[in-house]
Amino acid sequence: MSFVKLTASALAISAIAATAASARDQIRIVGSSTVFPFSTAVAEQFGKTTDFQTPVVESTGSGGGLKLFCAGVGTEHPDITNASRRMKAKEFKLCQENGVSDITEAVVGYDGIVVANAMEGADFELTRAQIVIALAENGPKPMTWDEVDPSLPAIKIEVLGPPPSSGTRDAFEELVMEEGCEDTDLVDCEGVSVREDGIYVDAGENDNLIVSKLEANPNALGVFGFSFLNQNSDAIKGATVDGIEPTFENIAAGDYPVSRSLFFYIKQAHVGVVPGIQEYANEFLSDAAAGEEGYLVDKGLIPLPADMFGTIQGNVAGLVKMTGNEWN
Repeated sequence: MSFVKLTASALAISAIAATAASARDQIRIVGSSTVFPFSTAVAEQFGKTTDFQTPVVESTGSGGGLKLFCAGVGTEHPDITNASRRMKAKEFKLCQENGVSDITEAVVGYDGIVVANAMEGADFELTRAQIVIALAENGPKPMTWDEVDPSLPAIKIEVLGPPPSSGTRDAFEELVMEEGCEDTDLVDCEGVSVREDGIYVDAGENDNLIVSKLEANPNALGVFGFSFLNQNSDAIKGATVDGIEPTFENIAAGDYPVSRSLFFYIKQAHVGVVPGIQEYANEFLSDAAAGEEGYLVDKGLIPLPADMFGTIQGNVAGLVKMTGNEWN
């Protein structure tokens, strides 16, 4: 009997040791390619100025990141996911089903979705209706821009943009394809979607790669977050959309029509297990990072209004839990 007890005790000690050995000491972050440069900047600052390891940040797209985040609790799963759109109700449900029950949502700022091309390319002044006519699967499927509207350049339509797993793609389809569709009779708005005949090219989750492809092909247009335009303004230029230029000031004022909030989500079960999660989140939402004069603003983040920013800071510091009523 004593041998059995000793063996069981030894097994328990071995299990505890194995668990300790498998625990991570480095935060793992996944998600949006748009939030990626901001999250990376915070991770680097966090690693330099604290005793914690520099977090690992992966660009997987918003949808891909949420799928990984909601897959379960445990150090084999990510601690934080970034998103360029709000978590969907069905994603929240998936999290709950997989035991990821306590989640904190943080809005970090705003971003615009731009349509841009190489500096030496043609100047584009587009409306959302024209973009829909050019790109809709259930529309006239023009091959050149002047077939969309005679005022546009007589060049082949070629648009490089994010794949379906991207939050930028979700926001583009909602803010451009669905809303712009209401202003044209040439497209069936029922289930409007992006055409699949090669005119629109899924360019992956690496927005920097889209920028480099635009430089190589001045006739192509790219769809990505404003921060990438801001960081590459010597090489690419943004088209006006509905008469409004994609500038920091216009997005912050709410005048630019294609803009959205940026988020990250914290898995509360990992706080205190993986070191530094709370401290990293506090750094991201600090005045020095995401405030009006923060280092993320220099990288193209559009800051939140002061009162909203203060509320979000409090939610993150207190790890306020999502209720499931956010979509009501």
